[in-house]
Amino acid sequence: MRLRRRVLPGLPLALGITLVYVAIIVVLPLAALVFKAASLGPEDYWRIISSDRAVASYRVTVTCALAATAFNLVFGLALAWVLVRYRFPGRRLVDALVDLPFALPTAVAGIALTTLFAANGWFGGPLSLVGIKVAYTPLGIMVAMSFTSIPFIVRTVQPVLEELDPALEEAGQTLGASDLSIFVTVILPLLTPALLAGVSLSFARSLGEFGAIIFIAGNQPFSTEITALLAFIRLEEYDYPASAAIASVMLLTAFVMLAITNFMQARALRYTVRG
Repeated sequence: MRLRRRVLPGLPLALGITLVYVAIIVVLPLAALVFKAASLGPEDYWRIISSDRAVASYRVTVTCALAATAFNLVFGLALAWVLVRYRFPGRRLVDALVDLPFALPTAVAGIALTTLFAANGWFGGPLSLVGIKVAYTPLGIMVAMSFTSIPFIVRTVQPVLEELDPALEEAGQTLGASDLSIFVTVILPLLTPALLAGVSLSFARSLGEFGAIIFIAGNQPFSTEITALLAFIRLEEYDYPASAAIASVMLLTAFVMLAITNFMQARALRYTVRG
């Protein structure tokens, strides 16, 4: 009996509903943002996005996002490895906690992180004794970004680890390769496409994070003010074109980052499959 390729009937209807949904939920808001930013002339647009305060917010946002993504790359890979390769009491609880940032409102996460890392908090108190201040500093922004974006790396790497053929590692051991050599030459190339996808999603989420950061950042201009907050401030001032202009810069940055990462991921996947 020949299998039918069309599992879901009514392709035109299903495709039409999907396109309408995407247009309303994704395309329409982005188009409104671009249209509002385009209402500014080139000189006004450049003046807004290149102001000293805006540039400082870009620097804070991108620097903290890069640091948080680098931390998540190492810690997220290690966490995924432990969850897949080891069995220990409480493993299912740890696995469930990975998805907590997805379910927890970002404002609640920000309040919780501020309470923990304040000078009199459980973590902030001991850290302050050695001269490390987290809350109301760029380090606090990195902590909030890491907390909200780490599931992207864990959940993209975890399925790939589960599907890896143990025979590949056994072959390396048979040839006398060390554990580090097996990881670098055998396992890591197979994980590279998933890692690139997780890193791009983690970085994009960090760029756009708002609720978890504003409580722990301190929100000081030129120091701990992120771009999303600056856009929100302009929105509260009823300066909608300026808010849209600032937001468009981060939108363009996220798109460029995703495009570059997808290109690198496609190349890595092509060479992995060929190998």
